[in-house]
Amino acid sequence: MNDLMAIPCVLMRGGTSKGPFFLSNDLPGDIAARDEVLLAAMGSGHPLQIDGVGGSNPVTSKVAIVSPSDRPDADVEYLFAQVSVLERRVDTSPNCGNMLAAVGPFAIEAGLMRASSPLTVVRIYNVNTNTLIEAEVQTPDGRVSYQGDASIDGVPGNAAPVSLTFLDASNPDTGNLFPTGAKLDEIGGVSVTCINAAMPMVLLLAADVGATGYETAAEINQNMDLLARIESIRLAAGERMGLGDVADRVIPKPVLLAQPRSGGDLSVRYLMPHTCHPALASTGAVGIATASLHEGTLVSGLRGIKNPPATVSIEHPSGKIDVRFSFRNGIAVAGILRTARRLFEGRILVPSEPYARSLVQVA
Repeated sequence: MNDLMAIPCVLMRGGTSKGPFFLSNDLPGDIAARDEVLLAAMGSGHPLQIDGVGGSNPVTSKVAIVSPSDRPDADVEYLFAQVSVLERRVDTSPNCGNMLAAVGPFAIEAGLMRASSPLTVVRIYNVNTNTLIEAEVQTPDGRVSYQGDASIDGVPGNAAPVSLTFLDASNPDTGNLFPTGAKLDEIGGVSVTCINAAMPMVLLLAADVGATGYETAAEINQNMDLLARIESIRLAAGERMGLGDVADRVIPKPVLLAQPRSGGDLSVRYLMPHTCHPALASTGAVGIATASLHEGTLVSGLRGIKNPPATVSIEHPSGKIDVRFSFRNGIAVAGILRTARRLFEGRILVPSEPYARSLVQVA
């Protein structure tokens, strides 16, 4: 016996991200207490996250909270939490499309829905952004399959494919696809496209801020002058997009754009927002590709990408990601292919005090 609380948990890789998955009813209902649990679980407030299971990088300091849904159009609900590495802060304003790839497999194995054969379509409602996503999970003989022949850049080896279809990439939180009311704005003398498709982002040409758009993630992370200039643009964009003061939020995400070099449609460097993603967020890819379909945006200006149905191939530091567009009921929807893997299952140990505080507040 000890003074720690054991919480059921599954560590999963989703796309190019990784983190613990929890059932909602296994965590405190009080948000402050829940966030304290997540911070303790990840070991945040230390660059190595030495006192938790976080991986010392924003892409490995993520949490998924899953629950059954009462919505008629969804099977499960997914709340994403970006847990800061260096600061004791939890941000639930964005979605994460990479972690999303593991939500379907997790939900099936948690008993939240019955699997069919050979695949199961899991309808997921993302609580953060009020959007719907369909995940096609490989379930031969009614069992989740993680092994297969699919591969994605940024992850070694092969695995079973998980197809994600974003049914409504436009986030209603700021009102519309282009929340400033324009497809092109100017901030600090730099032309930008502010878009809210799957993820609020501010898109800008790398050359306009003194970059090439072909830097490695490490090179961008070490360029303090570049990061400072991008951050000033991001803060101003957040205000114009109706998000208010975003200094302590991870949205909007800044994205550097450049011409392709390896056969894709464009090259990007995606910031999270203060460090460069080693690959590309799935939601970011959907938003960037969506921007390419609208004349007058910075992305459409790079190359003449045709209207849907089409595939937009986006180069990133680890390779490429393809976004496929198709029509459903006359509406263009975006799809991407990801993979996922169950890594560890058991119980994570955290100080029991947040639970005690949560119980007192409920009482």
